[in-house]
Amino acid sequence: MTVVVPADGVEAEKMIFAAAEFNGPMYVRLGRSAVPTIFEEDYNFEIGKGVVLREGNDATIIACGIMVNEAIIAADILKEENINVRVINMSTIKPIDTELIIKAAKETKAIVTAEEHSIIGGLGSAVSEVVSENHPTIVKKVGVNDIFGESGTPNELLEKYGLTAKNIVEKVKEALN
Repeated sequence: MTVVVPADGVEAEKMIFAAAEFNGPMYVRLGRSAVPTIFEEDYNFEIGKGVVLREGNDATIIACGIMVNEAIIAADILKEENINVRVINMSTIKPIDTELIIKAAKETKAIVTAEEHSIIGGLGSAVSEVVSENHPTIVKKVGVNDIFGESGTPNELLEKYGLTAKNIVEKVKEALN
């Protein structure tokens, strides 16, 4: 099954059209939080391909869904501290863009994944698998730990589970030390 997670409304619309034309099952995972627009209307979504949103050579943040915006914010914070971070929107979890992940592993010192999902069996696991089999490097994960979920507003839950730019910044620094 193909699994995709849009970073914003523009990408969500492109994914729905792609799903309608796709021959096979596709799961489009949508969050309930409002997110800023990241992509222009002429953005071309391609199943199985990640998109580099920011260039950097110190570390790479690979994010999906609402965490893409948090990754961009984290990259801005880190840039102020002279840490240059590449940001990749990995909107297709399955099939994952192995070439882009391997390129990031070769060109930067560490990878941090960020997802609004369990750290088990999601983006972080997929990236770790690609890296371990092709070009081992440090991988840290920002996501929901293996615990039972709770109820609350989206912002309360993002804060509670550590799904913020601040948490991404901490993981990048941890990975680089």
